[in-house]
Amino acid sequence: MDGLPALFEGARWHSFNTWLARRWPHRVFKLGLDAGFTCPNIDGTVATGGCTFCLNESFSPNSRGAPRPIAAQVRDGMKFYRRRYRAEKFIVYFQAHTNTHGEVAHLRRLYDEATAFDDVVGLAIGTRPDCVPDPVLDLISEYGERLDVWIEYGLQTKHEQTQVLVNRGHGWDAYVDAIERTRGRPMKVCTHLILGLPGEDAAMARETADAVAGLGLDAVKIHHCYVSPGTPLALDWRAGSYRAMDLDDWLAQVCDVLERMPENVVVQRAMGELSGPFVLAPLWGKNKQELLAAVEAELARRGTWQGAHAEGGDRRRRPESRLRRAAGGSS
Repeated sequence: MDGLPALFEGARWHSFNTWLARRWPHRVFKLGLDAGFTCPNIDGTVATGGCTFCLNESFSPNSRGAPRPIAAQVRDGMKFYRRRYRAEKFIVYFQAHTNTHGEVAHLRRLYDEATAFDDVVGLAIGTRPDCVPDPVLDLISEYGERLDVWIEYGLQTKHEQTQVLVNRGHGWDAYVDAIERTRGRPMKVCTHLILGLPGEDAAMARETADAVAGLGLDAVKIHHCYVSPGTPLALDWRAGSYRAMDLDDWLAQVCDVLERMPENVVVQRAMGELSGPFVLAPLWGKNKQELLAAVEAELARRGTWQGAHAEGGDRRRRPESRLRRAAGGSS
């Protein structure tokens, strides 16, 4: 391979923005929703207490007040993104908690309400791999006949000991089962991974990346584990039994994971939340664009790119002049 993959359009990984621009002739934005769901490891279906790291308010702004009708959330979100970013079309994203945890008729009402708007071109549903019985997948498949449909499975890690430690409530087998039952349906699959979970190191992150990379995913979201107030993880952090990732650790691990993702896999996220009242640690003092630039620079320093260490990937180091050009410097 002489140059970077064409899918990347000059960058070193396959970003969601690049994919959206190629997929649609419009400016498309993802609009997060809170439909009032809970999770099976909160309400006792599977466990209680929830994941030790999780605080939905930290990443889902619509969860920070009283629940509102879905249609109102969509209208207000459209208005905001049109005004601020000149958005034209939208992917409605059921984001908070487990958005398949309910009766099919109830799910249909919510999904119908969110997708009833003319400018909605996509539906994304965040859920757990142990919460997608076949009737629910059948329902979601119906929307794939007219919309781009994404189902987002929160895996976080393949390591069973970590799943138990963070009270995840499911393991690797449930994830593989969900992938197998989703495959072939009219929807794209995105998997969420978290770097820096309690007890995990860089080698374990690489093992998780290698495991999911061979399952035919369409996209991945890579988060880092951050500490939110009021969570069990915050107690461990304050007691000194959990150390949040430092910037160098995160940068090394996120690049390791990217190198192992096939080049066609869309990277929808590369990091978790960075600052604000819902984040106690880590506080790196960098914004999103600075961190994305750091990832690009580290991949360039390594002479690699997304997929370089995936099975069948090209591990050859590029000439220095090409590295500088790909990173935006002069040759």
